[in-house]
Amino acid sequence: MALLVNQAGLYTTVQDQGRTGLRRYGMVQSGAMDRRSARIANMLVGNPPDAAVLEWTLRGPKLTVGRDMLMAFCGAQSVIKADGHPVNGWQAVYIPAGTVLDLGNASEGCRGYLAAAGGIDVPEVMGSRSTYVRAALGGLEGRPLAAGDRLPIGEPGPTADRMLGLLAADGRSERAAAALPAGPAVKAAPWSVSHSLRPASAKAAVLRMVRGHEADRFVPGPHGLAGLLGGVYRVLPQSDRMGCRLLGAQLKLVERTQMVSESVVPGTIQVPPDGQPIVLGADSQTTGGYPRIGHVISADLPILAQLPPGASVRFSEVTLEEAHAAITREETDLRRLEAALHMRMVRIGRGSVS
Repeated sequence: MALLVNQAGLYTTVQDQGRTGLRRYGMVQSGAMDRRSARIANMLVGNPPDAAVLEWTLRGPKLTVGRDMLMAFCGAQSVIKADGHPVNGWQAVYIPAGTVLDLGNASEGCRGYLAAAGGIDVPEVMGSRSTYVRAALGGLEGRPLAAGDRLPIGEPGPTADRMLGLLAADGRSERAAAALPAGPAVKAAPWSVSHSLRPASAKAAVLRMVRGHEADRFVPGPHGLAGLLGGVYRVLPQSDRMGCRLLGAQLKLVERTQMVSESVVPGTIQVPPDGQPIVLGADSQTTGGYPRIGHVISADLPILAQLPPGASVRFSEVTLEEAHAAITREETDLRRLEAALHMRMVRIGRGSVS
């Protein structure tokens, strides 16, 4: 046993970067809603980008750590505590065996992520460890976590293992030097991720989108594409991993016709008969019969993932070329971060933490 679930939090599941190449067979993608935060959390502890992590919504779980671990907490902002002592997010942190972690309530954002060096070692299903609850597959028995669950953690790589050992020794020596009573010798690495790579404020967001295939089927003016782009929408509590439901200007078709179900992907903006748009998420179906007025670009899907109920949303139209440029910039930034973190971990693994 490496992690014992004391309290499960809200919709806490095992996720990775999702199942790719299977939508043509009807299998959804799943994976982390905020794939950027999950990927950065893995970078911080020396895992591959697609290692399995924990994802929770609004309220994090309480966990008992069964062995010394190197961990990172990314995504939604919350007060994280180890045996009652605050722990910073967006850093690699040594957590000693026996520590009780409380991952707290989200004060900013919606979804949080925990990565542990070695990754959450549940079996792969169709090439992924991600949980898809509607089909009861992947993750831990294909379901959200529950109190009493035990999660296995894989073995960390050599560099992460050396870093863990040095942080542990440094944490213990600091407590001894300060003559502190026995307690968690939690020790963070001496660096953190730039705020430019963390989720922006999720209370008011702008999502970039490209025009959808059925955009011209909506009436001109405030009840069509212009209304979507010019209006402000509010995130409804009924939103989930399948789709983000919005409330705002009602969108109307020029003519109601029966549509043939066609391909949809995470980010597709569908408009059901009530005229209120739904932006599809990581667990979205593979085909749909509602008109597609637009598609949120891939680079902005992490923003979508962090929108809590009540947040306001605006849409901004971009070209396909601009969408490609945005995801290229993001990938470049993430690879630079990965290279920088790897160099620091190698250096820290060769000497003192300080």
